[in-house]
Amino acid sequence: MDKLLEKAQILIEALPYIQAFNKKIVVVKYGGSAMLENDLKKKVIQDIVLLKLVGLQPVIVHGGGKEISKWLQKVNIEAHFVNGFRFTDNATMEVVEMVLNKVNKELVQMIGELGMKAVGISGKDGSLLHCHKKDVDGEDIGFVGEVIEVKPDIIFDLLEKDFVPVICPVGFDRDYTSYNVNADDAACAVAKALKADKLAFLTDVEGVYKDFNDKESLIEKISVSEITELIEAGQMGGGMLPKLTSCVDAVKNGVSKVTIVDGRIPHCLLLELFTNKGIGTMIVGD
Repeated sequence: MDKLLEKAQILIEALPYIQAFNKKIVVVKYGGSAMLENDLKKKVIQDIVLLKLVGLQPVIVHGGGKEISKWLQKVNIEAHFVNGFRFTDNATMEVVEMVLNKVNKELVQMIGELGMKAVGISGKDGSLLHCHKKDVDGEDIGFVGEVIEVKPDIIFDLLEKDFVPVICPVGFDRDYTSYNVNADDAACAVAKALKADKLAFLTDVEGVYKDFNDKESLIEKISVSEITELIEAGQMGGGMLPKLTSCVDAVKNGVSKVTIVDGRIPHCLLLELFTNKGIGTMIVGD
């Protein structure tokens, strides 16, 4: 009986959060270990389906970097990165688009297996992601795009018809040239266009630290101005810096809350959204 009561208490704890997020759009940037390990992948998809069933409107934007690298190796194309961005020539772009669409349909299938309707699209569908060539410190990195406009009509249509949109980050420019878009950038752009109530980044770290070498310095909640101060002070570096810059931009442009969540934790989305404590680092407006 005590175990049953404990389960009931967990559900009651989730109630106010379910009410608060009812019919709200939650964008999930899906990547890292949570995409690679089958058990974690199943748990993330279970979370997404549960979010939908209790009244939220989840939108998935996924990456696929490790899978892309694997397939490039299979066709003897050497992977090359410039400041964290994959150099993308014509041959690489073909593989990128092929692999991302493959990953996309696998996620749609997994959602369908749990009885939920999902539709996989790329940034080219419905003219969703318009890009121009991204400049990285003046160096040419090929067909890597920077999102300049989002036309979210297709996402709103899918949500209205009760589908879970699953988006892979491929866009195009005004000449309809395809571009590989960083998944973090795509997720932020989509969340801004949707005025999402929450954007959750699934990563391979516990959250944001004041000092990465001090695991006791994990920040649970921080404002845009506070995190801007940390960035300007040089306390944020490495791969976290561009992610945090995108997070700040998202909050400044209409996204209510952005959370960086450890995707290696089973059911991380449920723990973040539906518990009093939450996990990871939440970034909010001032």
